[in-house]
Amino acid sequence: MCGIAGFVGPASRSEPELRGLAERMAAALPYRGPDDWGAWADGATGVGLGHRRLSIVDLSPAGHQPMTCADGSGVISYNGEVYNADELRAELGRHGAGPFRGHSDTEVLAEFCARFGVAETASRLIGMFAFAWWDKRTRTLSLVRDRLGIKPVYWARIGQTIAFASELKAFFALPEFKPEIDRGAQAAFLRFAYVPAPRAIYRDVFKLEPGTVLTVGPDGETSTRKFWDARAVALQPKPPRDPVEAEAALHDLLKDAVTRRMVADVPLGAFLSGGVDSSTVVALMQSASSRPVRTFTIGFNEESFDEAPHARAVAKHLGTEHTELILDAARARDVIPRLPDIYDEPFADASAIPTFLVSELTRRHVTVALSGDGGDELFAGYNRYIWAERIWRRLGPVPPPVRAAVGRMMESVPVAFWDAAASLIPRGRRPAQVGDKVKKLAAILDRARPDDIYRRLVNFWESPGSLLGPTDEPASPIDDPSLARDIPAFVARMRYLDLITYLPDDILAKVDRASMAVSLEARVPLLDHRVVEFVWRLPPDLLIRDGSTKWLLRRVLDRYVPRSLIERPKTGFGVPIGDWMRGPLRAWAEDLLSEKSLHGADIPHAEPVRTKWRQHLGGRQNWAHELWTVLMWVSWHRRWMQSLGRPE
Repeated sequence: MCGIAGFVGPASRSEPELRGLAERMAAALPYRGPDDWGAWADGATGVGLGHRRLSIVDLSPAGHQPMTCADGSGVISYNGEVYNADELRAELGRHGAGPFRGHSDTEVLAEFCARFGVAETASRLIGMFAFAWWDKRTRTLSLVRDRLGIKPVYWARIGQTIAFASELKAFFALPEFKPEIDRGAQAAFLRFAYVPAPRAIYRDVFKLEPGTVLTVGPDGETSTRKFWDARAVALQPKPPRDPVEAEAALHDLLKDAVTRRMVADVPLGAFLSGGVDSSTVVALMQSASSRPVRTFTIGFNEESFDEAPHARAVAKHLGTEHTELILDAARARDVIPRLPDIYDEPFADASAIPTFLVSELTRRHVTVALSGDGGDELFAGYNRYIWAERIWRRLGPVPPPVRAAVGRMMESVPVAFWDAAASLIPRGRRPAQVGDKVKKLAAILDRARPDDIYRRLVNFWESPGSLLGPTDEPASPIDDPSLARDIPAFVARMRYLDLITYLPDDILAKVDRASMAVSLEARVPLLDHRVVEFVWRLPPDLLIRDGSTKWLLRRVLDRYVPRSLIERPKTGFGVPIGDWMRGPLRAWAEDLLSEKSLHGADIPHAEPVRTKWRQHLGGRQNWAHELWTVLMWVSWHRRWMQSLGRPE
């Protein structure tokens, strides 16, 4: 796991100058690679590559980057892990390659790119990866991002230069880079709580989309092509499958995916929440290990958010070496000021706080951690996959004005009332954050189409223009009119949209930045592309059955963990941010949500925010997510725009 950076542009600087620029770009990402660093440049072509290395496999200097292939025809700067490197190395040997300098997967990648080309190489990899390949023969730069978007790649047009990096902060090392906010991206952030690809928060800066190769030709022109298409995967036929046979096939595939990700020359462990996804990963790890797996979890003082007891019970059953940390508002306050630096662009998933803290805890003991991320999107685990469809099926025929009136009545009841009423339900059967769920239900009752329900559920500020005025907000895949035709089933459509938007732009970005901020490599076996393709071929009844999500995955987990330790209402990796904003974080929030602060952070219309803040403090409404989005915007703006000076 590493940090990459570099550029290609006019040959107007000397080779030492180019190398110095590449070094400074990489130096902005020290935590992504504390073990080694390097730079390579070619003055004749204006190219520079930088690298920071976190040594995981082959800790020797033989893994140093940027790395030139054996015949000298190309140079690579690479971030990630390739889990079938040994098989690919053997294949290269059959084609006459070798002897190899070491056993790093970087060398395998470089030799494969030199012999077979970038697109063919990318299509053969099992793993998570983002890399830059400079082909000296054709004078082309290729940028590649893995199929699911586990590892990040930003790229930018800066004058006549094309630059790239794992994180935005590296671009500030280039004297020509003048950051200017993309107002459409700002609006999209307020809507989704993240900036959706391919846009980034700055003009002329972009995220390389998953499964994509970007090529920069000798003339500076760029082109992209897909080597893996999520839509084609989602459109695979779904013939009936025997549940017993499907369970066995999934088990074997998951075991292989997990076992491959346990290969490392450094200590290894796993995140464990006690839910289905992480418990499955840990169970398969423990079955493949001769010693107790190290597991780590975060808990909360607030009972409705605390999954630590469940994780503890699963760890005890599996016999892992378990460590946990209880999070309170004081620990959160320590992390919050660091979030703009960790995430570079505005990012408002509040679970970034516990994700960073569990990564920090884990890094004290190990260098690599396996995670259960991706299970909800892949195996239909979110509650909305069940109740959004049910609501539409039952309430769709009811006239929208009637539904809207019911929604207004539900919204008029304080959130605290619903939470208090839910407290009468036994804890083991009690849904988490009932008041928030009722609020979400009330907000979607008047929707005209099923896709409008999904759109409302994933929106934070449904009308960013009410805060910003007119903006050129980018179109979302949600608005694609062909989607309902190609994927007619509503649940499948929601899963697909989550797979291409929320998963890479929120979940995986959160885990990557939080883990890399403490130099921890996080691996996600459930997102092995072979697993993804297998699950998308399954008929829907093997994912959701009898009101239960992740039905087939639960069957796999049944082999290792009793249902009694797993079965409970879904909590999610949330934090009690709403309560904290009314309590220990109130002064901090009041400062950032003042009219002066909002105007200074390019939010010209402050009143909608101020109104929600007053209602939130009064306790009648819980606007925690909407307000947190604005708080993260203002925090980011202070750090990256106001403190560095605004561009002309």
